[in-house]
Amino acid sequence: MPGYYRENQEYIDTLPSWAQEFAYKYGSKTANLYILHGNIRDFLPHQGNAGEFTFTRIQDYIAEYIFGNRNIIVFYDRSSGVVFLNEEMALDYQKCMAGKYPDIEDMSEFMSTNPEESFFYLEKYFLARIPKDRREHCRMVMIIDYAETVVPPGDLGRYNEEDRFCLVTLNRWAMNPLFIQGDISIILLTENLADISPRLAGSPAAVKVNVPFPDGAVRKSFLDSKLKEGRLILDRGLGTAQVASVTSGLNLMNLNRLVLENFETTEVLTLNYLRRKKKEIIETEALGLLEFLETNYALSHVSGHSFVKKRFKNAARAIKKGRFDVLPMGYLIAGPVGTGKSFMVGAFAGEIGIPMVKFRNFRSKWQGDTESNLERILNILASMAPVAVMIDEADAFLGDRDQEGDSGTSNRVFAQIASFMGNTEYRGKIIWFLITCRPDLVPIDLKRQGRAEEHLALFYPETDSEREDLFQTLVKKLDLDIRNFPVPELFKKFKHEYSGADLEALLIRANLLAAMDDRVFIKREDMEEAMSDFVPAAYPHEIELQNLVATVECTSKEMLPDRLRKKARPELIKEIQELKMLLGERG
Repeated sequence: MPGYYRENQEYIDTLPSWAQEFAYKYGSKTANLYILHGNIRDFLPHQGNAGEFTFTRIQDYIAEYIFGNRNIIVFYDRSSGVVFLNEEMALDYQKCMAGKYPDIEDMSEFMSTNPEESFFYLEKYFLARIPKDRREHCRMVMIIDYAETVVPPGDLGRYNEEDRFCLVTLNRWAMNPLFIQGDISIILLTENLADISPRLAGSPAAVKVNVPFPDGAVRKSFLDSKLKEGRLILDRGLGTAQVASVTSGLNLMNLNRLVLENFETTEVLTLNYLRRKKKEIIETEALGLLEFLETNYALSHVSGHSFVKKRFKNAARAIKKGRFDVLPMGYLIAGPVGTGKSFMVGAFAGEIGIPMVKFRNFRSKWQGDTESNLERILNILASMAPVAVMIDEADAFLGDRDQEGDSGTSNRVFAQIASFMGNTEYRGKIIWFLITCRPDLVPIDLKRQGRAEEHLALFYPETDSEREDLFQTLVKKLDLDIRNFPVPELFKKFKHEYSGADLEALLIRANLLAAMDDRVFIKREDMEEAMSDFVPAAYPHEIELQNLVATVECTSKEMLPDRLRKKARPELIKEIQELKMLLGERG
């Protein structure tokens, strides 16, 4: 309908941003096929004239608040078949079809769950209901739920006849000028775009609209409604604004379940309960592909690495002040194995008090599942902000834009991650930590400015005093009882290049020796026996290569050990090339 957006602008301005986008695209009359994806299985908020929110499901939201329950609105899914918004619409459809096909006595054939039958008859009905007089108007809307069951992903060669029919029909409807001129809109609902045919999702004729997770204001309004209903009992001093903040990442469906489950126990809602349930719900929603990392440590528990700790403490202060604009999009944390890269990142998360999650393997052997899993994870991360995201062994985990042999899945996955990481809307809200001992193998696309901008490196302790400091820090971390003995003498007697992991292993061995002697404390003899038995790593060339590539990647000289800081870049690159040749690597 020409001028739809202008004529209804005052009302449309009250809609959430995704619904405004949909209304604008609909009003432009340049398309008639829409794909709504994202948080579509949730209660959606609508703010009335009095400022109060009502919450409804997406089918009802589209029918009532976007199209006003007018003219013809029909729903379809494989379980229910064809269902009209009300009986009057259903009777008009059956009357029209009975007139066109008088030989069909069973009216259920027109309402079939079989899309080949339903789509055929609905198309005839829609075209028949287009007014012949252009001055008249009849808006028709078809909402297809669980679109992934109608046009699934996969190669066209593996489609059966029904899948091909649905794909061709929907594409044809999207291109049919009669559908646009006749105001016939087709709306597909799916949680993940990757779950439907890329030939449809990627079609320029299809308009994609993402339905986001609720923000803090919407969650607070929902909680206020539950409080008003008497179904929410909060701990003393706890308000709905604080609960809304703590429950970032939850949609209203899960928030409602959390509130009702707690209400049934007749207990007050506490912050500890909220945090525990949020962790459970998000890990379940992410299909186990995100893992919450609990940490009881802060940067004060980290030994050495003073420059890196200084950078992280400055970032923590900026976050607490709300200065997200001064933070990097992400960090590349490099250094040889055993330097405590993961521990450092966990300590930073403990310092700033925001949740940290770790990517688990989201790749699947089934075609389309990998992209779908990743889309689900990224949607959850966007809703959880602020959040820290750790990707360990990033060089192997993230893949490369140029990978081959999996029908383009790795390329698409890489593009999804790179695009999401580079979205400046999330600066300071989603903080990426790419951890690797081989930063040279992380694609440039991910470690350039605008993504993992800050490149930090951790190295083994260089001096005996640094080793002693690390030793004492590990004693505290492991909560060991060590009876006083001169630690400096141990390092002078047993000279090795110890990593943090090496020293931790030595302490655990010494503690085992003490336990075998029925002691709960470690003596000097225990440490000497463990250290005398210690064999240095049998891969010195690999360790040196990891040191050198971390040095080359550093974005600041101040964090480098003296021996590496003094080397010119051409010299470092030459040594890296020689080590790679020695180890049989290319490049």
